[in-house]
Amino acid sequence: MKQEWKAFARAIAAASKREASVEEVEALLERPRDPAHGDVAFPCFRWAKKWKQPPQAIAQMLAEQISHPKWEQVEAVGPYVNVRFNRERVTQEVLSRILHEQGSYGSSYRGEGKTVVIDFSSPNIAKPFSMGHLRSTVIGHSLVRIARKQGFRVEGVNHLGDWGTQFGKLIAAFRRWGSEEAVKADPIRELLRLYVRFHEEMTANPELEEEGRRWFKKLEDGDSEAQHLWHWFRKESLREFHRIYDWMGVTIDHDHGEAFYNDRMGPVVDALREMGLLRHSEGAQVVDLTEEGLPPCLITKSDGATLYATRDLAAALYRRETFGFDYAWYVTGREQAVHFRQVFAVLKRMGHVWADRMEHIPFGMMLQNGKKMSTRKGNVVLLEEVLQQAVARAQKLIEQKNGTLADPEETARQVGIGAVIFHDLKHDRLHDVEFSLDQMLHFDGETGPYLQYTHARACSLLRKGKAANVVPGSLSLPVVMEESWRVVTYLSDFPAVAAQAFDYRDPSRIARYLLQLGQAFNHYYAHVHILQEDGGKEARLALVSAVAIVLKEGLHLLGMEAPEEV
Repeated sequence: MKQEWKAFARAIAAASKREASVEEVEALLERPRDPAHGDVAFPCFRWAKKWKQPPQAIAQMLAEQISHPKWEQVEAVGPYVNVRFNRERVTQEVLSRILHEQGSYGSSYRGEGKTVVIDFSSPNIAKPFSMGHLRSTVIGHSLVRIARKQGFRVEGVNHLGDWGTQFGKLIAAFRRWGSEEAVKADPIRELLRLYVRFHEEMTANPELEEEGRRWFKKLEDGDSEAQHLWHWFRKESLREFHRIYDWMGVTIDHDHGEAFYNDRMGPVVDALREMGLLRHSEGAQVVDLTEEGLPPCLITKSDGATLYATRDLAAALYRRETFGFDYAWYVTGREQAVHFRQVFAVLKRMGHVWADRMEHIPFGMMLQNGKKMSTRKGNVVLLEEVLQQAVARAQKLIEQKNGTLADPEETARQVGIGAVIFHDLKHDRLHDVEFSLDQMLHFDGETGPYLQYTHARACSLLRKGKAANVVPGSLSLPVVMEESWRVVTYLSDFPAVAAQAFDYRDPSRIARYLLQLGQAFNHYYAHVHILQEDGGKEARLALVSAVAIVLKEGLHLLGMEAPEEV
């Protein structure tokens, strides 16, 4: 109802002789608690003191001055100006637009000609794809689709953790306790076992840490054995990661790991030095960011080794040069907030004004028993195992409910994986999420499967009503019932919700909206004989078709699929 609310706000602002702007009026609008009082209300308390009139008198005066062709009734109810829309007319317009635009409904051209680079997922090579990386993956992938919905060209980048001292430790562990046969048989699990054992053994044998550092130095120096093992670990890990990405329906445009920028960091350090930005601090080289209220940004350690900040500076410069981005987003945990503020500040010090359009998009942690998951300590939940259990449970439920489904395995994959994705995305991205397999795989209530079942129900009604391509055109709609009007109001909100999800960089806005739409539609389904053969059947099916379109597109923006049968 955004357009209708805006029209009401314009009318109020004009009648008040511009006492407030349209935007200020719009911010005060609310839905009446009692639907019988109308569809939108404006409270007049704020102007009572200035106009030296009671709010009830102001409401009466405004109600007498405003009108609109889409309004059925305008009245003062106490201190409020209430408007009831012409529901038949609004319903006609909303359904016609959705059925005409189909999956394009809610799209925008605001990003036309602009590029967003989104850095997301970024698992670590030679470690399993754990639940700890689920949040960056599903939030980032959803934001890719949300940005494209707004008309932006999007480049999704997987900044793999494929460099650092940990690889020296892994090489050392493999040479001590590993075997080629064991790694080939089950690469990721075996590499994780070796990595965990290395840190366990290190508590009793601290010399192991230095051994790991030595092997990483060999890797940096191009030692053939170290290089061979690193390339092997990386290849096996990427193959496993992309198998899981494909299973989840996640698409990534570029796998540019940390090692990709190895030969690009020297020029960054040289540029900082030439600009006079580097300072010596206890042997290290830093950029002083006191003026920005930040700690100094470490560029090189005392031994000359570069750090994460150096690598992110090189990555930013490469992405700007390669993609010419207008915006760059980094979807990582909130604990990295200071790091990215430092990186952006250094880029601005280097004279890159586009750094103002770079943004860290933080999210809360995935917790287990209230604690952050840790690969080093071995208390990690593997994403693949969770997905497998979710799919298995979905398949069992499908067999119980619909034994004649054409492709139960594929539907189970869509529903099971959808359950895991939605469980994450329905939370505000800044909130921590406690890992609970039981909650994640629950198929009732506020869940992904609930929405997928709702979409399948709508598709079933369309098949039964033989109305796969309903187009209302100039349908003569019956008097709009309260149940159908509630659905229409949610349908009309979808474009605004999609835009808000982009503005706030938060997929949960779409997830919560879809739950509201699903609940409204299921209430409608329970109280209305949709397939009854009368003059209103075509209009009712038009509503069902619109719901199916919006549910499918909304689920798509979350990175989920919408099966037509479950």
